[in-house]
Amino acid sequence: MENKRYERTNRLAEAPEMTAREADEAFAVCVETVKRNMAYFGSTVPAAASVDGIYPKTANDDWTDGFWTGEMWLSYEETGDSAFKREALASVADFERRMKERVVVDHHDMGFLFSPSCVAAWRLLKREGAMEEEQHESVMNDAAIEQAKRTALAAADNLMGRFQEKGGFFQAWGTAGDPKEYRLIIDCLLNMPLLFWASEVTGNPIYREKAECHIRTAMAHVVRDDYSTYHTYYFDPETGAPVKGITQQGNRNGSIWARGQAWGIYGSALSYGYFHDPEYMRLFDGVTACFMENLPSDLIPYWDFDFNDGSPEPRDSSAAAIAACGLLEMARYVEQEKAGLLISMASKLMKALTDRCLLRDGAPGAGILLHGTYAKRSKENGVNQSGVDEFNLWGDYFYMEALMRMRKDWERYW
Repeated sequence: MENKRYERTNRLAEAPEMTAREADEAFAVCVETVKRNMAYFGSTVPAAASVDGIYPKTANDDWTDGFWTGEMWLSYEETGDSAFKREALASVADFERRMKERVVVDHHDMGFLFSPSCVAAWRLLKREGAMEEEQHESVMNDAAIEQAKRTALAAADNLMGRFQEKGGFFQAWGTAGDPKEYRLIIDCLLNMPLLFWASEVTGNPIYREKAECHIRTAMAHVVRDDYSTYHTYYFDPETGAPVKGITQQGNRNGSIWARGQAWGIYGSALSYGYFHDPEYMRLFDGVTACFMENLPSDLIPYWDFDFNDGSPEPRDSSAAAIAACGLLEMARYVEQEKAGLLISMASKLMKALTDRCLLRDGAPGAGILLHGTYAKRSKENGVNQSGVDEFNLWGDYFYMEALMRMRKDWERYW
């Protein structure tokens, strides 16, 4: 996409950017929230979404739990405070237990669970290992690195069991091969980095090959001609032929679910980073332009882009945070002029989120980013409504990740 088209479609044109000082202050707020919530949750885990502004305490048994561990690792990277490391490593140990006991792992979200928890631990501890001075600390780190590695590899192997040769994709939900659930969803683009990491550490190309096949299949079908996206796409279990795209959590089958569009931005940026395929750049440009065209004037997306300025429908702030991460990821790979534009767009989204959605000095159990929407029921989607105008774990995590990306050359967990 030519930069001029970005400028033409960009609803952020007159919006202010976030300053370096604002980013530092916002990240400090996040770290204090994580510290407060570590004490509040103890050995439990925040639920996927808050209820009346407070996350319920739950066990490690949902697809979102890795984001909480990721928040602790980001806090540790920022502060070097061993309390964050200690709690994050306890979480890694709990993820190993979860894999061994197979606690709610029969689905595709292994990347969401194990990349910001175990892969993050592996990356961070290996990086700091060379700088350790005390022998006992080095030995402890070595053991933790091995635990994180074997747990993440077990998760990668588990995900590989969901690959469907007929169609060439990872099945999202249900028993593998179930004809009623023979589909992928756009979210899974963020699960593929776990498999690229698995190929990296094992030297086995099969993980990467299956991930690349899934990405090709997904990109060919979930992105519509106008660069809006389907949430989910079905295939024929007998032949693998594409059948239809529908929504699972959007307003209707033909609408643009805001968070799904954001997954498309981040997912295509990550895919380009792995393959440098011009096709993924083209898709990134189109999906990004579509997202920007549909933003309301205050830049906080509604949960579905059927709605815009003046609508009473709820927002989904997490979509903007995810999109900002994708913009900053792609900025690594493009020429200087375009990189500057992508960084500016992300900065404006983050400024809007910080001004309108960041909770400062919340109560114990409260989250970071207000005005998220987990699942909003509509006439066509029939979902169980939950987490509407609440905090959600991925919104909190990706807001922190985007701030980290804005403030340093960050080695991503994905």
